[in-house]
Amino acid sequence: MILWILLLLLILVVFGFGFTMQALWWVAAVLLIVWIAGFAMRGRGGGRRGGGRRGGRRYGRSRG
Repeated sequence: MILWILLLLLILVVFGFGFTMQALWWVAAVLLIVWIAGFAMRGRGGGRRGGGRRGGRRYGRSRG
């Protein structure tokens, strides 16, 4: 009887591990798609936001 219970527990553990690994593969695939979509939606005009707004002046001081 104890052997059957241990066998049942082993089957449940293996089934749970297999289900968890399958679910983690799906989560990883979704995150990869989101990551690639983020690169596609970023835009093509340079990397930093607002880099050219100040006209090249570093600290906002006027000349002269």
